[in-house]
Amino acid sequence: MSNPIFTGSGVALITPMNSDLTVNYEVLEQLIEFHIANGTDAIIACGTTGEAATLSEEEHCNVLRFVAEKVNHRIPVIGGTGSNDTMTAIELSKSAEKSGVDALLCVTPYYNKTSQAGLIKHFTMIADSVNIPIILYNVPSRTGCNIKPATYAELCKHPNIVATKEASGDISQVALIRSLCGDNLDVYSGNDDQTVPFMSLGALGVISVFANFCPKEMHDICALCLNNDFAEAQKLHFHYLELMNIMFSDVNPIPVKTAMNLIGFDAGECRMPLVPMSTQGYHNLKDCLTKYNLTDKYSK
Repeated sequence: MSNPIFTGSGVALITPMNSDLTVNYEVLEQLIEFHIANGTDAIIACGTTGEAATLSEEEHCNVLRFVAEKVNHRIPVIGGTGSNDTMTAIELSKSAEKSGVDALLCVTPYYNKTSQAGLIKHFTMIADSVNIPIILYNVPSRTGCNIKPATYAELCKHPNIVATKEASGDISQVALIRSLCGDNLDVYSGNDDQTVPFMSLGALGVISVFANFCPKEMHDICALCLNNDFAEAQKLHFHYLELMNIMFSDVNPIPVKTAMNLIGFDAGECRMPLVPMSTQGYHNLKDCLTKYNLTDKYSK
């Protein structure tokens, strides 16, 4: 794309919660400023890591409006608006557009799933309903539904469908997507540990869980890749790989919210049905953060 939504590191932002599990807007504002100050290239709100699945539609819209207003066009804001119900996704997308987000992130339908023909119809209807760009979100491990490369080639003909967050984990699929779609579809890695190999195939960056607490580090990895310095990017990638991987030692976003609490932000707990980490899992995570000198790094 000649004018991509963003290049580099987009954070899949957590949604901090108060002790009663309402949204903690004070901490959310702190996190926004933390990311802008530390080089994050875009903020993705109300995605998987943002616990969109347990936000009411009213909360969902309020969070996107809040983030867009506080960021105030300093970096792009991308709002998660996907649903397994096409009409719900359309309504969420329209609301997000009115709230001032720069783009949308739309996951494939889950549970009821659909066929490849259904994916084309579903995403086309959403894209027809708004006037801002859409990033498709392919995460078969959660949805049971995979966007095939030939389907991407059809979908990217729509002027509003401009990119994908590929979390299939399939490098071969990414290569074929790039081959079929070329510059008609921007690709972002959906997995932190695959950022460098994805970018070696032409991806423009990552939508990152790791960036929640290491924003500068993920920005730097992406910047090196964008400058074709893959040797240095690989060194940083290997250095932080253990930390990236431990974020998936339990169901996302349980580990990353735990990490945010440990480094000094009052992120709160996840909403049910997600429960706190086991005692052993918690200590493993804390030990890993300590190894990287992150524990209590941002405590006031």
